[in-house]
Amino acid sequence: MHILVTGAAGFIGAAVCKKLLSRNDTVIGIDNLNDYYDVSLKQARLNSIQENFPADKFQFVEMGVENRDKMETLFKAQEFDRVVHLAAQAGVRYSIENPHAYIDSNIVGFMNILEGCRHNNVEHLVYASSSSVYGANEEMPFSERHNVDHPVSLYAASKKSNELMAHTYSHLYQLPTTGLRFFTVYGPWGRPDMAPMKFTRAILAGEPIKVFNYGNHRRDFTYIDDIVAGVVHALDNVAQANSDWQGQEPDPASSKAPYRVYNIGAQTPVHLLSFIETLENELGVEAEKEMLPMQPGDVPDTYADVTLLQEATGYKPSIPISTGVSELVKWYREYYQV
Repeated sequence: MHILVTGAAGFIGAAVCKKLLSRNDTVIGIDNLNDYYDVSLKQARLNSIQENFPADKFQFVEMGVENRDKMETLFKAQEFDRVVHLAAQAGVRYSIENPHAYIDSNIVGFMNILEGCRHNNVEHLVYASSSSVYGANEEMPFSERHNVDHPVSLYAASKKSNELMAHTYSHLYQLPTTGLRFFTVYGPWGRPDMAPMKFTRAILAGEPIKVFNYGNHRRDFTYIDDIVAGVVHALDNVAQANSDWQGQEPDPASSKAPYRVYNIGAQTPVHLLSFIETLENELGVEAEKEMLPMQPGDVPDTYADVTLLQEATGYKPSIPISTGVSELVKWYREYYQV
């Protein structure tokens, strides 16, 4: 298949590109290489793809999804079979400081993706949503059938908006769309703004780590390989209309249109202090902890129910925290030479 992957220099995007290329798909990867975090890490991810796959299988184009004209030109020229849309302005806390960046990338950019797919006969659009959409919901584990109408950050609201926009296009134009709600992704090549990487850097540097909510968080930490497996499973299973869907009792996870939403998580929430202890053991260093209250826009716990994705695709997360943290630390020491 000929596949567009947006956010190709990102943590998940680069890993998805490698997986698709390894099974002989051709991939066009795009990314705007913005400086939200270290651009050299993004470039290194791209280099790791380009060094291992031929140029006729993988091409990279530096561009942002919010650029309407360039996106229209790309879609028309390439005639993609399927699209994996992972480009977005990420981060809950950053959305409080820089809200306009989320509208430009996550709303305007997603609109351009939908229009590109609509006008160019794309067979299936798979796009990144987030566990953040569950917001103020406290029912555990989080199910795609739960209400997600109460986001607690603009980032979460933008991802919920993507799901609504996707449904509209699935309904109006019969465009198959699948939204994937990712749960706390970690592993080699990870984002330096996320806790696993921030903790690793600080501990090795002998600096205190900031532990919010006084360590009382639980997170469904999900290893990158399990995330990628879920993305590819979803991509290969084109969203279908649910013939049993009823407007009187609407199922938020499906529709009469070819529309689906799935969680991708490890289905094993871990207490934050337990995660830190596992990391300390792997590093051989005890962390100095600065215990702090919960931050605005954050939620106490995340816990994925992945039953729907398992039933639809056979997805099954398999990497335990001990293995995942070990692989993260091994990569970190090698990449940063520490």
